[in-house]
Amino acid sequence: MSSGQLYDTIGATYTETRRTEPRIAARIWAALGDARTVLNVGAGTGSYEPTDRDVTAVEPSALMRAQRPAGAAPCVAAAAESLPFEDQSFDAAMAVSTLHHWPDPIAGLREMRRVARRVVVFTYDATDAGWERRFWLTRDYLPEFADLLAGRPSLTELAGAIGARVEPVHIPWDCADGLFEAYWRRPEAYLDDPVRRGMSVWARVGAEAEQRAVRSLHADLVSGRWVERNRDLLARDTAELGLRLLIT
Repeated sequence: MSSGQLYDTIGATYTETRRTEPRIAARIWAALGDARTVLNVGAGTGSYEPTDRDVTAVEPSALMRAQRPAGAAPCVAAAAESLPFEDQSFDAAMAVSTLHHWPDPIAGLREMRRVARRVVVFTYDATDAGWERRFWLTRDYLPEFADLLAGRPSLTELAGAIGARVEPVHIPWDCADGLFEAYWRRPEAYLDDPVRRGMSVWARVGAEAEQRAVRSLHADLVSGRWVERNRDLLARDTAELGLRLLIT
């Protein structure tokens, strides 16, 4: 399933659950530097698009394009791996929480580098030792997440493809953007179907794995087992869950 087809299936709740998180946005916008023209690749409904710059969006999903708000940046129907722009058409190209859906992420990154002098990508690193233990949701309830990573390029390969540096991004406990890791200190949120519908992981692992994970999490929340396992998280304001910025 292509990223466009995936989001045509799951993207209906994105305007409700996938909002711009200001603290993450500040990091992304700072990384754009002095860029005045910005291409947003895999733009979705327009989260994280800076309002003080000239933005052009690229989004393959018709459903996602249809949900872009009035006044949003103009949006082109295209895929990251084949951007319909001339070389160095933009000061910067950005991509937020989309790279893992691209059929060929290295090709997409190279296309971004071709059309822009600066590239800023918000993604995650699941290749370092210990990543399986980092997030309780995948560790204790959704081991199928590991299967989604099979054959995908490592973060080192992704960064190397465009000569990018890597910066960690910690997730605040009250993150406004309902990305997969957002509710690390608010586990009850994962029991909410509309919240899960805004996370592509659940569609990709399938309904059987999703429902088993939800049942197990619910039981552990009721019994107090989740708190016993994760008590140390309750005093934290941010968590290191593998989220990264790639910046050229």
